[in-house]
Amino acid sequence: MSFVDDQTRRSVLKGLAQLATAGGAATGPADTRAGSASDRPTFASTTVIHVGEIGLRVRNLERTMAYYRDVIGLAVLAQTDTTAILGVPGVPLLALESRPDDRPDSARLAGLFHTAFLMPTRADLGRWLMHVAGNRIPVTGVADHLVSEAIYLDDPEGNGIEVYADRPVDGWAWDSGGVVMATAPLDIESIMAEGAADGRGWSGAAPAGLRIGHVHLRVGDVDEAERFYGNAIGFAVTRRLSGATFLSSGRYHHHLGANVWHSAGAGRRPEATSGLAFVGFKVTDAASLEEIGGRLVGLGHEVRADDGVLEVLDPWGMALRLTVE
Repeated sequence: MSFVDDQTRRSVLKGLAQLATAGGAATGPADTRAGSASDRPTFASTTVIHVGEIGLRVRNLERTMAYYRDVIGLAVLAQTDTTAILGVPGVPLLALESRPDDRPDSARLAGLFHTAFLMPTRADLGRWLMHVAGNRIPVTGVADHLVSEAIYLDDPEGNGIEVYADRPVDGWAWDSGGVVMATAPLDIESIMAEGAADGRGWSGAAPAGLRIGHVHLRVGDVDEAERFYGNAIGFAVTRRLSGATFLSSGRYHHHLGANVWHSAGAGRRPEATSGLAFVGFKVTDAASLEEIGGRLVGLGHEVRADDGVLEVLDPWGMALRLTVE
């Protein structure tokens, strides 16, 4: 979920810049305290199925890689002339593949709506937000979703990004089996104040506990998305909105969003198109992965298993890769 209009965008940028000036330096030494909360993944990454790595086809590898390194704070873990793997030390989160001749992605196609990077703590989000403000990095929206607080951006090729922090799980409200979420104004000043409280600021590198908390997809039909990602993969629906559905494992608010806000009726994603290459899901144990594979086959989906990786296409031809954590 996000909201954006030109007036909001201008207001957010102006407010962030003012807060950064008032708050002082936007960079500082890294947190070297052993076992700090910033080092640990959050609840989102402990459920039976959760998001691991996202793959993108990009027309300009160097520019896109630099954005995720310099803006999001990902480390370049491996690089060739045509590929780059980024993440936090020891944990790949983003695979980029150079495809300079691909046609640009379109919001009307099935594909990626946004990749959501989950900060381990609200203070981590605040430090990162000070970095965004101090460097006047364009944002496309901000929102308080009740279960989380989020900032939205686009990478240089238009791939959506969310950077967020979850509120404490025991404060989430559930109504008739669904999690209560909203899109409300965000208290940016409070988040930045929490990030500045210890004087450390943004180190330039994402905290070690950063993970992809969820992925939000553009699909052609919401009901079909629920059938596939719910019945076949094994997620449970946690929230429905007009034109969108949200699903999760283990009562997380959502590991997957799927909407038809611009892509209603979209068919299979065309070949040679930039944008989403694959979504990687982690499964906590081999028995659960085998169960998912058997369910997919039983429902008539073509599944490929190779060296511990289970691969399947969703109804719109988007590739999924499932592996044991």
